[in-house]
Amino acid sequence: MTTHYDQPAGEQAGATAWGPPPAAPPRAPEAGEPGRPFARRLWRGRPEDPRWARPAFLGLLATTLLLYLYDLSASGYANSFYSAAVQAGSRSWKAFFFGSLDAGNAITVDKPPASLWPMELSVRVFGLHSWAILAPEVLMGVATVAVVYGGVRRRFGPVPGLIAGAVLALTPVAALMFRFNNPDAMLALLMAVACYLVVRAVEDGRTKWLVWAGAAIGFAFLAKTLQAFLILPPLALVYAVCAPVPLKRRFGQLAAATLALVVSGGWWVAVVELWPASSRPYVGGSQNNSFLELTFGYNGLGRLNGEETGSVGGGGGGTGMWGETGWDRMFGSEVGGQISWLLPAALILLAAGLVATGKRKRTSVTRASFLVWGGSLLMTTAVFSYMAGIFHQYYTVALAPYLAAVTGMGAGLLWEKRRETWASITLAASVVAAAAWGYVLLDRTSDYLPWLKWLVLVGGLTAALGLIFAGRIPRRLALGAAAVGLVAALAGPTAYTLSTLQQGHSGSIVTAGPAGASTMGGRGGGPGGGGMRGGFPGGMPGQNQQNGNGNANGGTQGQNPQGQNPQGNGFPGGGMPGQQGQQGQPGQNANGFPGGGVPGAGRTGEGGMGGGGGAGGLLNGASVSAAAKKLLETNASDYTWVAASVGSQNAASYQLATGDPVMAIGGFNGTDPSPTLAQFKKYVADGRIHYFIAGGGMGGGGNSGTSSQISSWVQSNFKKVTAGSATFYDLTRATTSG
Repeated sequence: MTTHYDQPAGEQAGATAWGPPPAAPPRAPEAGEPGRPFARRLWRGRPEDPRWARPAFLGLLATTLLLYLYDLSASGYANSFYSAAVQAGSRSWKAFFFGSLDAGNAITVDKPPASLWPMELSVRVFGLHSWAILAPEVLMGVATVAVVYGGVRRRFGPVPGLIAGAVLALTPVAALMFRFNNPDAMLALLMAVACYLVVRAVEDGRTKWLVWAGAAIGFAFLAKTLQAFLILPPLALVYAVCAPVPLKRRFGQLAAATLALVVSGGWWVAVVELWPASSRPYVGGSQNNSFLELTFGYNGLGRLNGEETGSVGGGGGGTGMWGETGWDRMFGSEVGGQISWLLPAALILLAAGLVATGKRKRTSVTRASFLVWGGSLLMTTAVFSYMAGIFHQYYTVALAPYLAAVTGMGAGLLWEKRRETWASITLAASVVAAAAWGYVLLDRTSDYLPWLKWLVLVGGLTAALGLIFAGRIPRRLALGAAAVGLVAALAGPTAYTLSTLQQGHSGSIVTAGPAGASTMGGRGGGPGGGGMRGGFPGGMPGQNQQNGNGNANGGTQGQNPQGQNPQGNGFPGGGMPGQQGQQGQPGQNANGFPGGGVPGAGRTGEGGMGGGGGAGGLLNGASVSAAAKKLLETNASDYTWVAASVGSQNAASYQLATGDPVMAIGGFNGTDPSPTLAQFKKYVADGRIHYFIAGGGMGGGGNSGTSSQISSWVQSNFKKVTAGSATFYDLTRATTSG
């Protein structure tokens, strides 16, 4: 049986092994024939689909929803940096629009605000709690699964669509980030939508699909700036070459899509840049209070060359602080367990798909589908592999929709061609690649389900043997081999995903899977990912951060098993120099606050990254005692900010605890020149800030620039107050004339 996938491009469609032709338009009701009720259409789906297809799809979505909602509140506020901004935006429409970290609108987060808007609206309706913040992220994850299924099913049939959706839902980093409040969930959804729409545009050459794709990418820019543009080259090139309209019209349509992109993403940028700087919050992450500078510097080229002014690694391009770069980065110990389970198989299937469609006409939608999803996969993988600047393992969730789509499409196409020897052998090779690589990844965490790696390897090899002869053996046996191969390929990522769902995650750097699944820098780390290379920032000399098992992560091996940090002067998050740390408990951070995970771990109750003495660190929040909370809440309504603190994570913790605005001096890293010392003095003189919180930021107040100047001025001129284990300075009680 020969299958033709490209009906909209002029190739005749025929039945497939998965059912009737997937892309045939639904039959329009004849005159006088009533339309089907909505509920029936929802359950039955397209008339040309098998009867089981729509129920199976709805079951996939329901299962994904239930999995991602499981114990959602275990992560608490997740990344308190973004949760504080959500809290601010739920109380102030100005903070909502600009993406301010606080309702007093002192400074914004270091990203555009679009990813915050769904969470802020949710909190406005349901109140501030973990579910209200994280449930919108879960819904975006389910929507992404639906989009990927729809994109694959439309061209290749429902079974490949279900495979693609399942691969996405069971990718560990996807299960992590679709339950977390970073911008990546919205980015992944919008990138999947853009790919889907470009393929739709190639089908019939209609301008509206391409314009909507441009609008999706433009809005994704408002979620995570230039990362949204990584897939623009392959998408534009595929449409320019493959669209079934004259060349002149193609370029005109691409121009219209570009205009839609600029309008969709540029309107907010224009408002911010034209708004008087004196009446809006400072643009966090920038050095000149400019969103354009943030976009092309710290969040743009700086991520590629490592020259991120104001970051912990600023100016150090090529230092490897954020891990080894190179073609194999996605397979290394830092990243492999997050995303790469099916990456070798997907690359094989992508190559096979392009070979199989190589002789089709220019307008082949099947080939265009491989080029759109596969090109996006290759482009994003290449950039992630070689970027020298800030790189976190969870960034790789952007690859998940592309990888899932390529896997489903390739498997579907090769199955249809399984009677051709090359196709059956290639399909078997992809299963072997998935099983062998799954074995390697599982072996990296040898204490975690040690039997599973053998099940994956043996099952994959057995299935591959059957698939080699899939075109010559009875169909039931071939389907059985395919099912075993699919189970073997998905067993490893499924186990890591279930492990991810069973743990809470908090802080700025989080990873999926069991402890030891990811080690930033590839050495110097303990269970759960340890410190970056050389023990930074898991621990520096003088700092003895511990994980919940009492193992040192870049600190002194085997000491202080209770998570104690007696010096409190480590970097980052060690508190003020000379400040006494607080005894923690097993599975807590140095100040007794659950969730201060070591970078690369980020799981609640696994690490010790917070600051001593109640001060938060660079990457994790602070423990706010009842005494400190009561202190800040006293007469809180009399002040614009109940307190100010160096660094956003420290400020965010106190803001979430009290519900009142806390100024983050210097932004996320404590290195932004906002406010200046003169501005801060004026705020104090005007009675707008009540307390200054000691510690926090990079090195617990040891920053250069304005934050250091402000810290020194405060400590020299105002009365020190202790609440619980935290130290404050009362800015209404001067000790000198200052």
